[in-house]
Amino acid sequence: MRKLIFSLFAFLVLTTVNAQVLDPVKWKTRVEKKSDTELVLIMDAKIDNGWHFYSQYTPDGGALPAVFTFKDSKGNYQLVGKTTEGKYEKHYNDVFEVDEYFFTKSAQFKQTIKVLNPKLKTIKAELDGQTCIDGKCIQEFEAFTFTLPEIKVEEAAIGEDTTTVAPTTVDTIKNTIETVKTETTSTESTEPVKKEEKGFWTIFLLSFFGGLLATFTPCVFPMIPMTVSFFLKQSANKSKGKFNALFYGLCIVLICLFFTLPFHLLEGVNRDIFSEISTNVYLNTFFFIIFVTFAISFFGAFEITMPSKLSNKVDNASNSGGLLGIFFMALTLIIVSFSCIGPALGFVFGTSLNSDGGASILSMAMLGFGLGLALPFMFFALAPSLLGNLPKSGGWLNTVKVVFGFIELALAFKFLSNADIGMDLHWLEREVFIAFWIAIFGALSLYLFGKITLPHDSPMSHISVGRMLLGLVSLTFTVYLIPGLWGAPLKLISAFPPPMTYSESPQGFGKSITTTTNESLPKGAVYTVHNLVSFEDYEEGLAYAKEVNKPILIDFTGKQCVNCRLMENNVWSDPKVLEILKKDVVLISLYGDDKKELPKDEWYISKENGKEVNTVGEKWSEFQIQKYNNNARPYYVLLDPKDDKNTLNTPVPYTPDIEEYKAWLLDGISKFK
Repeated sequence: MRKLIFSLFAFLVLTTVNAQVLDPVKWKTRVEKKSDTELVLIMDAKIDNGWHFYSQYTPDGGALPAVFTFKDSKGNYQLVGKTTEGKYEKHYNDVFEVDEYFFTKSAQFKQTIKVLNPKLKTIKAELDGQTCIDGKCIQEFEAFTFTLPEIKVEEAAIGEDTTTVAPTTVDTIKNTIETVKTETTSTESTEPVKKEEKGFWTIFLLSFFGGLLATFTPCVFPMIPMTVSFFLKQSANKSKGKFNALFYGLCIVLICLFFTLPFHLLEGVNRDIFSEISTNVYLNTFFFIIFVTFAISFFGAFEITMPSKLSNKVDNASNSGGLLGIFFMALTLIIVSFSCIGPALGFVFGTSLNSDGGASILSMAMLGFGLGLALPFMFFALAPSLLGNLPKSGGWLNTVKVVFGFIELALAFKFLSNADIGMDLHWLEREVFIAFWIAIFGALSLYLFGKITLPHDSPMSHISVGRMLLGLVSLTFTVYLIPGLWGAPLKLISAFPPPMTYSESPQGFGKSITTTTNESLPKGAVYTVHNLVSFEDYEEGLAYAKEVNKPILIDFTGKQCVNCRLMENNVWSDPKVLEILKKDVVLISLYGDDKKELPKDEWYISKENGKEVNTVGEKWSEFQIQKYNNNARPYYVLLDPKDDKNTLNTPVPYTPDIEEYKAWLLDGISKFK
């Protein structure tokens, strides 16, 4: 039970860790010959300051112990004894009330083997363990290969080895990459970047308000007074009733968090899995269909409900009483109100998957959504006298639902745009996307002004002041969108439409690049946003930077990256920043989601996940992870072209503050010699 609690605690803490790839333990291996037939496999771990790597023998109930597993031992070799380890530290954990055994700074593990197969050249092994710092824990999983020296094998009966505990190893390629990582991050901090925390809190707050707004739907709002009153009246005393209502809200939050657990498991297998999911053409098309379906449902064409068999089973379970019954009551709320909160949940999932923040930011988003959804229930349980101030249910709830339907329909086109960009079809270019939004928000304005009525709307002789004001906001937004058809940047929504480079007029309405300008482009360069000259191949950009003796700015970006568009439209557009980008650096834009296929002679097996790399995007994603130990987009690196292993300053992710980003650029350029 304690191990389960510890795992849950580690999972929840992980949701606050930023999107940077952490690698606090570095492994080096070697093989020593003990006799003609016996070898000692030695694993040396170098542990970053402050981190703890837990022993194989740390007691049950606390941290997870290290488990070493050898592969394909049958008929090839035998393990002689168990894996040995160096001296560990022992400390008592007040939270879990157990002793914990762990290593700091360094650790060494040894395993003796007896070789049975004279043709055996390598041994593969895996490590599954845990590393923690200040309550934040990450799963430590490594897969390595030992290269064996030539040895003589004595004739002996080959026994079956059933031992499963053995040490981890590192192959030659891994060691080479380790060296590259050390060299390329000499000026880069491996601690979480504080700026990324801002993105986490932003998505948390937006999701929180999304959950709060979801309570103002016909499926949820009427349940607030009913549920709170039920707990207060059915309990023996008011304190017990308040506790039950608060626990009910906590269960809503935990259920929302539970939905993210599979994504943490997937991310543990493949660190780039979220990029692959968010840029997947079929998944984005699926989200588009789901959002359009929900929007039509919100308009009143039909109702979407969960299977009645499922909702009945959960509802029956809620009658069991006690805390378990309260948990099933919370689950019942989510199931029966799915037609209202489902689109909001889908939006939270969809935007999180496209945020390049990984499972952590998805959990942060779902935590915010769950808290927003649960807050009214908990608040009115603590202040039940205020229940009488709630507005009565009525036609206004359907109006809220229809407004959400229009918003869902508009957001659906973001996912369709992602799919279109991913396939490079140019069916939904920037102008077409904006035209759809003008039509949608124009129709919303007409609806709010009472010019359009839908099936479930109540008859009305006049519109309320609040509805009129909301209609004015919608109409103002519609008018704001119109200049976007002729190339206006539309900075308020820059994260949603396709970039200017993906439009009928990439340089703006009536503008084009002259032939003379095209002829002056360096070899391999293209024009990108704001008429900037950019290279989309690292080697070509590096060669040009050496030729003109300018520092390199690597822009790890994506065609479907929301924060990349925000940076380009809101930060790069600043006149002073744009001047620096045009005159003082050589820009290399590497698209991690480019689906263009590589020439077959350039295909290779990924060192990161063992999969075949056969697209341009996969190549640059692998390059970013292997060289900079980071898979966030956008991600900016300033390099000295004379020594491209040397970063001029600490690379940065999404940095929406113009002055901060400009200062970072100037700092790196000033260090260029």
